[in-house]
Amino acid sequence: MAKTTPRILCIGAAVQDVFLEGKIFSAHKNKDSELVQEFDLGTKNEIDNVTISVGGGATNAAVTFARQGLHALYLGRVGDDTAGQIVLDMLHREAVDTSLVKTVTDIGTGYSAILLSPKGERTVLTYRGASQKYDLAEADFHQTRADWLYISSLSGDTSALKTAIEYAKNNDIAIAINPGKGEIEHVKQFRDLLKDFSILSLNREEMQSLFHKESIRDILIEATKYVSTVLLTDGPKGSYACDGTQIFKAGMYEDVEVIDRLGAGDAFTSGFVKVIAEGGSIPEALTFASANSTSVVIKIGAKTGILHESAKLHQMPIEVTRI
Repeated sequence: MAKTTPRILCIGAAVQDVFLEGKIFSAHKNKDSELVQEFDLGTKNEIDNVTISVGGGATNAAVTFARQGLHALYLGRVGDDTAGQIVLDMLHREAVDTSLVKTVTDIGTGYSAILLSPKGERTVLTYRGASQKYDLAEADFHQTRADWLYISSLSGDTSALKTAIEYAKNNDIAIAINPGKGEIEHVKQFRDLLKDFSILSLNREEMQSLFHKESIRDILIEATKYVSTVLLTDGPKGSYACDGTQIFKAGMYEDVEVIDRLGAGDAFTSGFVKVIAEGGSIPEALTFASANSTSVVIKIGAKTGILHESAKLHQMPIEVTRI
């Protein structure tokens, strides 16, 4: 029997990203030994390069799925402006279905200016715009039949999150979520929703705040009481996944020079979900997730380095321990 191609509907932010590179963005230490960046008011400052791109966790994930040959759909809001058209044009080029996108006239498309120093440090100035409230109703799904919902940050729009969950439950759709701080800061409210997720992905600090455990082992054991598969990232120290019976640990896929970390987390989580949606194993999912995020951090922009289906991967060691 021929294998069916998963359909994954991504819900969350879409923003236009503008990367500004220059020596003037180099941080220096102040009298308290904290790194700061300062610009004199009223001055004109030269920069070295400008890169215009598209970001937003859900659009980043959708591009991962599309480049890997999956059916990728995006549901979100953009403004009726130039930035919104840039977002839609990019998604069209990547073969992402945008038929569920809302174009609104009362607010602009999300926008970020990213100031990059020569050493890779960054400062992000963000205008959330149309992505700060979704006004999501079941009718907005237009009875779309997906195998998975991939939910990224919804800027704390709990109503939209609950609407998406309810739609998924009513239509037997699995949910993977990589929430933002706006969702998880309401700890009790968010924990009440965990039972509805198939995959939860957060970094170590976010997991600690949500489950009130310190060690990674304790966090993962506690988290899988609520969610069947948990994904935890710990920066350069590696990543972990847990299915309630085993803990899987992956290190770095490759030791590379990091140019820009923006979008690395999205590439990692969406890479993991891609493999699981296709029926792959957790070690396979961790390997592809690590390779995808590694490819992203060596280039400027959240989508530039996302792997295509033709990419050749190598194996990486995965440590497995039973709970």
